[in-house]
Amino acid sequence: MNIKVFISINTVWNIFNFRSGLIKAMVAQGYEVIAIAPDDEYSDRLKNLGCRFINLPMDNNGTHPGRDLLLLIRYLFLLRSERPSVYLGYTVKPNVYGSIAAQMLGIPAVNNIAGLGNTFINDNFLTHIVRRLYKFSLCRSYRVFFQNVDDRDLFIKIGLVRPEITDRVPGSGIDLSCYLPVPPLPLQRRSFIFLLIGRMLKDKGVREFIDAARIVRQQFPTTKFQLLGFVDATNFNAISIEDIKSWEGEGLIDYLGKTDDVRPFLANADCVVLPSYREGVPRSLLEAAAMARPIIATDTVGCKDVVDDGVNGLLCQVKDADDLARKMVQMVELSPQQRFEMGKAGRRKVEVEFDEKIVIQKYLAVLSEIRNAKTNCHKKRRV
Repeated sequence: MNIKVFISINTVWNIFNFRSGLIKAMVAQGYEVIAIAPDDEYSDRLKNLGCRFINLPMDNNGTHPGRDLLLLIRYLFLLRSERPSVYLGYTVKPNVYGSIAAQMLGIPAVNNIAGLGNTFINDNFLTHIVRRLYKFSLCRSYRVFFQNVDDRDLFIKIGLVRPEITDRVPGSGIDLSCYLPVPPLPLQRRSFIFLLIGRMLKDKGVREFIDAARIVRQQFPTTKFQLLGFVDATNFNAISIEDIKSWEGEGLIDYLGKTDDVRPFLANADCVVLPSYREGVPRSLLEAAAMARPIIATDTVGCKDVVDDGVNGLLCQVKDADDLARKMVQMVELSPQQRFEMGKAGRRKVEVEFDEKIVIQKYLAVLSEIRNAKTNCHKKRRV
């Protein structure tokens, strides 16, 4: 039987950067893969993965009920027209509205809960709406993958998902053949570099990174602090480009813009920092660890999955610039050999726990179950 797989995420950028390995693996197994997302500059690149692309306009950050209803209708028309055998959903709106549409048409839905933002965690009217939408959309899912145990336990505890359909995947995984260990550059005649990689959002701890930089500079005035990632001006939680330029004008940070390849920047860094408030499993930390860079991250959901405190990095308190600064100072004061050992420990950790192959095998196993069930059903109908 021909098995058609829909994979829907809120940006093609996300599909191309984080799901390329999965798509290529599905295509290699004979699945017809169709990627669904709002069109952007990465859309043409999907052809090289062997999949088809369909543009689906989506208001990623909005909460307007009319636009969300329109998105549900678009999913319904698209799924009814293409009739895929399985629907893979990622990020909030594809997980909610794509899954509802799939289940209305009897299409098995497999969801991936990559992390919970402030909209979900805060206790307000919007939070209750989001929770109800999750509960309704996940109630008949075939499988719901979580990227960390904390998020899975929370969804089960508040009754949003049935325990028996849940499973855990180690984030999006990391391609260990692409991210290879690189020896750190000698510190003679250059400054120590801290690097933060991620979208320029308040929830990523960017302001705490800036405040900590001011503190560390008092003790180590030549230390460099770098930001790498795009500015999402449409996100209410965004750090403005004006603030970033102001920090640059102050000589506090270097803003490196956005990139499709973080590896050269990781190779130049001495330590990667992510003071995030909450994550699924942060990709930037997996990339840093894979390239044998020590890490400083917050002792919170998602981040603590990647960092073993004192082994491959250091953990700091959430929303605490003073504690972050203390950990930065501690990192600078370590010997080059101690930081090198931390980096090696990080590489070993991702090899054992976060290899992309683990994620891919989980998905292929689910797809095989669905394919076998459909094949058996088809045979019974013929008999």
